[in-house]
Formats: sequence, C-alpha cells, structure tokens
Amino acid sequence: MNRIEPSIGISRRYLHDEVADRMRELINEGELEPRARVNESELTERFGISRTPLREAIKILATEGLLELLPNRGARVASISRTELEEMIEVVAGLEATACELACRSISEDELGTVEAMHREMVAAWQARDEANYFRLNREIHEAIMLASRNAKLRSLYLGLTGRIQRSRYSAHQTEAQWAQAVEEHEQMVVLLRARDGDGLAALMRRHIRSKKPVIAAMYGEEEDGGARLTAP
Repeated sequence: MNRIEPSIGISRRYLHDEVADRMRELINEGELEPRARVNESELTERFGISRTPLREAIKILATEGLLELLPNRGARVASISRTELEEMIEVVAGLEATACELACRSISEDELGTVEAMHREMVAAWQARDEANYFRLNREIHEAIMLASRNAKLRSLYLGLTGRIQRSRYSAHQTEAQWAQAVEEHEQMVVLLRARDGDGLAALMRRHIRSKKPVIAAMYGEEEDGGARLTAP
C-alpha cells in the first residue's frame, strides 16, 4: 500500500478562520452586543482585510449561532430568547458540574495552586471594586477548572456554548449582596477543590451558575412585544 506523505501546508489556517476568531472575541467580550449590526466597512478596515474573508467568517459564525444573516442586509449579532437563555444556562451548569467532578480526580498541585492564587487576586479585585480584573479572574478560574478536567470534548462543547453569554455571565451582578454571595461561593469552590470533593463541588457549581439566570436575563433587556426575544441593553 502506498504511504501518503502529509502535506506541509495541510495545517495552515485560512484567513477567514482567523477573522472568525477575532469576531468571536468581539462578541464574547461584549464589543459586539446582541442585535448589533455587523459593520463590514469598519471591520475590514480594522482587520486590514478585504470583504471576502470577512463574509466567509460571517458565514462560519452564523452556523455557530453567534450571528444572524439578514436577507440583503448583512448580518447582526444573534439575540437570545428567554427560553434559549434558560436552556443554555442549564447545559452550561451541567458541563461545568461534570468538569468539577473530573477535575477533583485529576487536578495537579500546581494547577490547584494557580486556581487558589487567581482566587486571592479575584477577592482583592472585588474588595477594590476593580470590576474589569474581577470579571477576568472569575472567568479564568472557571476555565482553569474546565482544563483540569482533562476532557477535550467537554471543553470544546463548553467553549462553543458559552460564547453567546460569556460577557454577561461573568459581569452579572445586580446588588452588593449578590456580588458578595458570588465571591463566597468561589471561596467554597476552592475549599471543595482542595478537598477533591467532586460531588460537593459539582452541586455548588450548578447552584452558582443557575443563580445567574435572572441577572443575565436582565442584562439582555426586556423581552420584545410578544415575549419572543431579549434585546441588547
């Protein structure tokens, strides 16, 4: 049997894939908010590209549900219905709970030390009311636990789903009491992770994520007439 030699260029990424990554970041970070129109002229200038790779990237993000294609009118960032939002949060809660169970079996001392250090920094950011760093560290802690699960398929599903609600999820707090509760829950997470208590950590993570439902919904605004969609703030 003839052996097929691998092509040198086979792993090269196409430009539209790179553009899709950049646009995905803009959506996840909230720079492109739900229902915002995609300004092709602005993005081609910003990325230094032509419209062709941009439009290919738009098609990719549309298949992922991040963008909505508008007939003869370009595209906009996808809105989220209340039902979709609740379903997404339930699935994220399940994925993260599973990651907690797996991480408690496989996390290394170095990884655990990193999570504990990030938690201390997050608490300091909370005390200083440094929201930008608090939200960043909050997200990084959740992602570190996901990585420690050692399950690539689980992480892929998680990343694919959380993009649409990532910014609002980590920045969602309406009152000082809710913010303090979130910090306290993170404190408990670190204790349970250190104890390798997979069941306890999974249960806490489910409660932690589910508690964000009403706050995240509020960040997307009131439902439109007919109760079908949630709009951007």
